[in-house]
Formats: sequence, C-alpha cells, structure tokens
Amino acid sequence: MEGVVNGVSKCTPANTHIQRILVTGAEGYIGATLMPLLHAQGYAVEGLDTGYYRAGWLYHDAQDKPRIITRDTRVIRAEDLYGYDAIVHLAELSNDPTCEIDESLTYDINHRGSVRLAEEAKKAGVGRFIYASSCSVYGAGGDGEKTEASEPNPQTAYARCKLMVERDVAALADRSFVPTFLRNATAFGPSPRMRFDIVLNNLAGLAWTKGKIQLSSDGTPWRPLVHVMDIGRAVIEVLNAPSDVVFAEIFNVGCDRQNYRVRDIAEAVSSVFPECDVTTGSNQGDNRSYRVSFAKIRKHFPAYTGLVEAKTGARQLRSLFERIRMTRETFEAPPYTRLKQLQALRDTRQLDGSLYWQPHAIS
Repeated sequence: MEGVVNGVSKCTPANTHIQRILVTGAEGYIGATLMPLLHAQGYAVEGLDTGYYRAGWLYHDAQDKPRIITRDTRVIRAEDLYGYDAIVHLAELSNDPTCEIDESLTYDINHRGSVRLAEEAKKAGVGRFIYASSCSVYGAGGDGEKTEASEPNPQTAYARCKLMVERDVAALADRSFVPTFLRNATAFGPSPRMRFDIVLNNLAGLAWTKGKIQLSSDGTPWRPLVHVMDIGRAVIEVLNAPSDVVFAEIFNVGCDRQNYRVRDIAEAVSSVFPECDVTTGSNQGDNRSYRVSFAKIRKHFPAYTGLVEAKTGARQLRSLFERIRMTRETFEAPPYTRLKQLQALRDTRQLDGSLYWQPHAIS
C-alpha cells in the first residue's frame, strides 16, 4: 500500500497483467478526471479522443496529462490497439438531447462504432474492455428499484444504443476477452472538461449565474446520481478484480442513498446557493423516471463505499465558481453543453454531417 490518491487506495495494480490502458473519450467530462486518476494508480495510461470538446477547459487541475491520440474511434483498427491490456470506452455521443438530433448517426457512432471497436480490440489481443453504459436504460421505471436483472425500458436512442452495445459486446466474451458494463448513474461534480448539460451541474450553474433554478419538470421524476470521481473509482475496482468476477457482468454504478427526485436535487443545490429561487414546470411528455439498486456493486466490491453526495458536489461546484469567477457567458458557452458544441462545429463547417472533422488547408 502506498497511500491514498483522490480517495482511492494507491497500490500496485492487483492484476499485474493489466498495465497499459487506453481510455477513449479521454478529453471528455469523465475522461478528464479518469486519466490522471489511473496514472496516479500506477497504470501506463494513454487516451484517445476526436477533440469535439477540446475548447471546454474550465479550470486547471494541476494534474499530469497522459498522452492523447487525436482520432475518431470509427477509424480505429486492430493494429492501433496492439499492446494495450485494457480499454475503457467512454467515447460516444453523450446524453439524450444530443442523440436525438440524428438517430441514424447516433446508431452509427454509439452502437455500430462501439461494437466495432470491441471487435478490433479483441483481434488485437486486448484482454479487458470496460464499457461506460448508463442507468438511463431503465427509462420509465416507476418507483420500484431497478437491478441489473430488471427489464430495461429505454425511452431514447441514446439508451437503446447502450443496451445494444451491452448485448453485442457480451457476445464477444471468451477466456481471452473479458468485457464489463458499467451502468453509470447521472454524473455530477467538477471536471476540467466541464459539462453543464447534466442535472446537478446545470442547476448549480443556473443558481450561480441567474439566481434562479427553473426545473423543466414538476420535480417528481427519479434520477440516481454519482460523482464523476466515483465513476473513476468504479473503473479501478473492475480493473483490479479477477476476470471471473467481472466477466460479461453488468454493474449499476452509484449508491442507494443517491436515488433522488429531481426536486430533491434542486433542494440540495439551493441549500448551497440560498440566494436562488426554485420554480417547477411540467414533465412535457418526458416520462423518464427510474430508481436504481446498487446492491450488486456493493456486494462484489465492498470497498466501493463513501461515495460523494449531491450536496457535497454542489458545494464543490460553488467553491469552483467562486475561485474562477465564473460568468454567465462561460456557463452558456457551447463547449460546456454537448448539443451546442456539436451544432457550433457543424455550423462553422469544421464537422461534416457525419461528425467527421473537415480538413482546412492554410496557404
């Protein structure tokens, strides 16, 4: 044992055969916190990212930055993946609104692209493949707690693709290729590559810049939350686990006490920003609501406890906003909202209709 780094015990990786890791989506919201965390744990980690959100660097975290390969996952081949022991796959179109722009493109990138990456990884001899899935697959789940064995009820292209990737990548599993699927709750908390289009972060930004939290729903839908650093901790637990513990397994990532109604999230944020007002709206036909059980991850990984709670995350965000003197212009800037940024890159003809970068010759 060599101490603690970001709340995770630092030691020589338990599975010594896992040394070199590739993180796709390394420059995204989760990737920007996961990369230095893995590096601090002693892994040889490299990243891959196409760079859509590179402009969205909200603050400097004073962390070492492992090597980043600028590449679209859709063009990766087996020869690009030789020598990696594990891949953590984060690189997809993020969240429901972004994926509803062009459903065919969503299926091309999020489903077919992810499955093809796993196929190429298997050809290259990569032994572990950790896929960032989502609790959104439970969709309109009602008030009962959903386990990994519950019948999914996806309501969006984003959630449907997650399930399809789980199904198709699980079919590739064998003794030499061990996939694991992490159904993450909705993330929150500070990241240098910040997102303000996820619920708690969005509400905190509204409270800080406008002094008002306006819920788009009546506040009754259920949303489980998990701090962005706790997603990284779950990845490390899986990497350190014996293969038979995680072989083609699905784990809900979060903790039971962090199943909130949206109005509870708003109340947690407003308690940290007491000068703001809270108003509610209607659900506007959005019937997504799900409570989730996290008993399985707790059973398999007893050390995965002490997760950061919503109110603490709101305090972290307020402290960050004060330190960087965040403005409304920054909060509303395209790089911090996935849909806005992709639209901006397409409008300026930097991306084509299939979201490939367009070369620009400088003479």
